[in-house]
Amino acid sequence: MDATTRLTPETTAVSGPNGRLFVVTILLGSFLLFLVQPMIARMALPKLGGAPSVWNSAMLVYQGLLLAGYAYAHWLSRKPARQQAMTHLALFAAACLWLPLGLSNMTLPDDGSPIFWVPWFLLASIGPLFFVVSAQAPLMQRWYAIAGNTGNPYALYAASNLGSFGGLIAYPLIVEPLMPLRMQNWLWSGIYLLLFAFVALACRQIWMAKAEPVAAQTEAASSVEEISWRRRLYWIALAAVPSGLMLSTTSHLTTDLVAMPLIWVIPLSIYLLSFSVAFADNQRLANIIKTFAAPIVLAAGAMTFVMTGSTAAFAIGVSVGLLFTVAVALHSEMYRTRPGVQQLTGFYLIMSLGGVIGGFFCAIVAPLIFDWTWEHPLLIIAAAFLLPTTHGLDHYIRRFISDKSIALISFGLIVAAGVVLLTGAQYLKLSSDAIGYILFALALLLGILITRQRIAFAMVLVGILLLNGGFENLKTSQSNSRMRSYFGTYTINFAPDGSYRWISHGTTMHGLQMSKSPTTPVSYYGPNSGVGIAMRNTANLFGPKAQVGVVGLGAGTLACYKQPGQNWQFFEIDPLVVKIARDKGVFSFLKRCAPDSPIRVGDARLTMADVPKASLDIIVLDAFSSDSIPLHLLTKEAFQIYTNALRPNGLIVLHISNRYIDLEPVLMAEAKAGNWHIALRPDNPDEAQKINGMRTSKWVALSHDRETLLKLTGPILPGKQPDYGITQWRALGAENDTTRWSDDYASVLPHMSIWKELK
Repeated sequence: MDATTRLTPETTAVSGPNGRLFVVTILLGSFLLFLVQPMIARMALPKLGGAPSVWNSAMLVYQGLLLAGYAYAHWLSRKPARQQAMTHLALFAAACLWLPLGLSNMTLPDDGSPIFWVPWFLLASIGPLFFVVSAQAPLMQRWYAIAGNTGNPYALYAASNLGSFGGLIAYPLIVEPLMPLRMQNWLWSGIYLLLFAFVALACRQIWMAKAEPVAAQTEAASSVEEISWRRRLYWIALAAVPSGLMLSTTSHLTTDLVAMPLIWVIPLSIYLLSFSVAFADNQRLANIIKTFAAPIVLAAGAMTFVMTGSTAAFAIGVSVGLLFTVAVALHSEMYRTRPGVQQLTGFYLIMSLGGVIGGFFCAIVAPLIFDWTWEHPLLIIAAAFLLPTTHGLDHYIRRFISDKSIALISFGLIVAAGVVLLTGAQYLKLSSDAIGYILFALALLLGILITRQRIAFAMVLVGILLLNGGFENLKTSQSNSRMRSYFGTYTINFAPDGSYRWISHGTTMHGLQMSKSPTTPVSYYGPNSGVGIAMRNTANLFGPKAQVGVVGLGAGTLACYKQPGQNWQFFEIDPLVVKIARDKGVFSFLKRCAPDSPIRVGDARLTMADVPKASLDIIVLDAFSSDSIPLHLLTKEAFQIYTNALRPNGLIVLHISNRYIDLEPVLMAEAKAGNWHIALRPDNPDEAQKINGMRTSKWVALSHDRETLLKLTGPILPGKQPDYGITQWRALGAENDTTRWSDDYASVLPHMSIWKELK
């Protein structure tokens, strides 16, 4: 019997005795699941840092625990109803031992790889709680049927994902900005206990439900359809591709387009909403999306390699639109081919297994084998193979055009593409852009016509990707100038005339070296920048044997401010950055200027805590030039570590150049609470200076000793001065109501430019 005919129209709505109880229980459990995900990531920030891969590792843990929870629900659903109720209540009670929510006491070993250690750390922190709550969705749907309800239990999965979406959005918009972590922990724990009460009520419903006679149970069991392994593998593929694409979209956006905080919320939200559309009783919207899925995949997928950070808003829209289309199309295909209610928990178990496979590929495998986010275009191609042909645009086209005519038209499009490609510039007098647009339009038409031929359709997409930037990206990878680690993707770039080279982390430059003057600090570190002025005056401030600590290595540019007699040490979280700056032979700042200076690898919060007390004169914090800032380095606990390492008259010089976040209010709040004297230096080089490698920057200097700061800055201009045209240090023009950041409370949302514009 086809899955779509198992339920009559009269039984599709959520109905029956106490149906709302199960809906509320599912909503509450899903809300908790996706509230804890960003919450635990925020709690772990001081230990793990804020790299996009940390979030992907966290997502893999969540998917693994979800799989375990679904397996438990599948196992439990085979037991008698009363045994199910007693077992689940006992497990819920046992998980209370992990309340209130908190982190494990595990610490990252010095020789441990975060790609493997981070999942274990998160598993030990929230494993039991997440496991028992994750079983809610499939188990409550099964209990909904056991309790005598006649509605479609699959429709409850759409409600489940609405709850998940609510929990995910509530955290960055409401919970994090308004509550410290300790209050967040108690909030989550309180909602967990409320969920416990609803689960107990649901247990009461199935406890009181009338058991079917043994003969009826035997007859129902014999009527359950046999599900082939081919069908199960198909479900796994349909679940794995959207799951992986959600994570690859996150990496693609935060690494290559716009490394803006909270961007990871968008792909996950879209992924969750896709279930609500795909598993809805009314399939009208899902069918409309499937109708246009093929051209959307071709058009949006074609832009994978050509979008840049300068088109951030458009890039985000295209990327999440592609994700939503693929997720709805593939998830609705799962819904269309779903089994009967008797096999509901097994179906969700298989779906969860597919999600884990997609997550494992993106979070573990891809960073180990790829030098770029190649998993993203690969998953788009995989989606092209899996797109359902039902309700496709070609389905309607074939009502008016025969298969023979479609074959002739397709052949004509291929011939036209060849003519344009070979003769467009020479005989047709077309520009390269015009040729590209024509080829893209022809390929799009061809792809729509041959959607049912999945291999041919996927090959058209591959061709578009290769012609639209794919070849250039392959060349970059083959040149060994691009590298990838757990913390990001780095590309070594060379000017066409060889006059300079630079390293970029996604869309952000992290160091530049001029060929003619290889020991001259340039880019954000020029002599007129805040850090340049501080480094040139180090001897005047602290004597010839000044002790300097630099957080954030980059290309090693600052090393060439080191003077004889000074002792420098660097703090860098990513071992790959150390190799690029010191061992690859591309940048020579360290080799020429500070070859013997030690480099401490690890998160600066941990490595600087081991520095002897009052041993440093200057600390340079250069971990904020990327647009995704490690906010745990700006909390009062972090500044206490810096204070312990600094001498009483020591100086902190901090880089706050950023496209999306205004850090001035944060630093002003810290200065006020921590008794720091503070000033900001904007540097805006002219065109001639930019030709010589200088870049716009903003640096902040802090010291507990007023005389030290004034000796560095001279007279400080009042705050709220324009950054352009100012050649002096100025006071910070910041709001007075900003709360000091701490490990317990910190939120970038109030300081993001887009948030301020909305307000």
